[in-house]
Amino acid sequence: MKLNSPLRRAATVLAGALIGLGGAAVVTAPASAHASSVSGKAVCDTATGTRIVTWTLTNDYPADATVAELKTAPTDVEKAGEGNFVIPKSERGRDGELTLTQKVTGDAGEATISFKSIWSVDGYVDQNNTARVDLSEPCAPAETPCVEAGAATFHHTFDVNGDGSTATVTLDDGVKLCEGEPVTLVSYFAPKPQFSVPQYEFDHDSGSIDNEHRSVTLNVDVPDCNTQVDLFFGGEDDIIGEITEGGPRYGDKKLGSNGGLGGRSKGPQGWFNGGEKGCQTPAVEPLSQCDGTVALNLSNNGEISKYAVDFTVKAGDFSKTVTVAAGKGETVTVPAGAGTITVSAEGMDDVVYDWAAPADCALPTVIVENDCDTVAITVENPEGVTPATAKITYGGKTETVTVAAGKKEKVTFEAGEATYATIEFPGLNVEPIKATLEKRDCDDNGGGGGGGGGGDNDEPSLPVTGPVAGGIAGGAALLLIAGGVLFFVARRRKITFTA
Repeated sequence: MKLNSPLRRAATVLAGALIGLGGAAVVTAPASAHASSVSGKAVCDTATGTRIVTWTLTNDYPADATVAELKTAPTDVEKAGEGNFVIPKSERGRDGELTLTQKVTGDAGEATISFKSIWSVDGYVDQNNTARVDLSEPCAPAETPCVEAGAATFHHTFDVNGDGSTATVTLDDGVKLCEGEPVTLVSYFAPKPQFSVPQYEFDHDSGSIDNEHRSVTLNVDVPDCNTQVDLFFGGEDDIIGEITEGGPRYGDKKLGSNGGLGGRSKGPQGWFNGGEKGCQTPAVEPLSQCDGTVALNLSNNGEISKYAVDFTVKAGDFSKTVTVAAGKGETVTVPAGAGTITVSAEGMDDVVYDWAAPADCALPTVIVENDCDTVAITVENPEGVTPATAKITYGGKTETVTVAAGKKEKVTFEAGEATYATIEFPGLNVEPIKATLEKRDCDDNGGGGGGGGGGDNDEPSLPVTGPVAGGIAGGAALLLIAGGVLFFVARRRKITFTA
């Protein structure tokens, strides 16, 4: 069926109008559908004195918007991860939000932000996003209340090595002291490597912890012997110079204790006992005496001698123990002939000693007398020396005698052909003596014969008589007397030798 012409034209005009209105609606869609905005707010962190600025970025379009060319002053915003910031799309009538945080320190008067928002779905860009926050109000950390020394808390380190001891004590973070806290490290001489008394101060170091000096490091030397080291809360006036039986102690003032003042500091035990040798310097000087005794000079006066030393002296049946105080000395005399001497003491190797004749002792003397019948040798030993043993040899015969101090002994041999005697002294560091005897004319057949016969026989001649004979006889008598005197004198001569 065909429509009438007027009706067709009217329908055609109406359809065209509707299409035109629809196209106009699409072209003229409002720009406000692609809007973003930003606002900021600042708060003061009183713990640190920092202003925290929070920026809130919004998106009213149902598609995500990318933040570009973001600028903040005076500092950048915090950012986690990589890539650009994105403002979420709006949903169910609520704008999407992105929150950024900016930390501002110092005296800045304001904080600012600017950026562009870009919607990738249609490439729309919103360039007019800026905001500022006033920061003129002051922002300072809140004043931390101070605490009394007894309520403060600390932590520490403590170490002892071969050369010394080091400790570091530090005030815990967030703690403010009302007054300084003294701390001391001290080392001692000790009688044993375990706790024992008495102890004597060797070295110390003190310091004070306050709010400006929140940590202190202390160093002390330790003795090269048994020692104790203590780290305690207190100053130089609190040091115990000598720790004795029943005397004062540091107790729970030592850092690292389970309670008390020392329990306020966390860390290892702030005390040490140890060492590898005693704090004494025992020494022995043996001196042989000429009379055979030995004088032992015992001393305990070395640099680290702080305690008495017990010396034990043994020699054969002789035994004696002597206690020598610190810094002192004693002398022990071992009797002559006691035998090998051994001296023992803690901290010292045993000293073993045998008597030896001193070089400056007086020596025995020897007197040799000889005539035609005998050879007599006398050995004399001076006062104040050991008994001397003499070995005397003459003509193949040997005699041995022992001569006490201040005494003499005589040995006699029958005179023979030997022209010397040898005297040796075993035990004395001297050369043997070779004593040459005096020559004697001991031939009794040397008298003259007379006239009146006799011939070759051995019988004596008869004496001559008469005046002449009487005169001759008188002269002969005088010569005989003179010869006898000379013979007697010659027999009594002697020679003295010194060993």
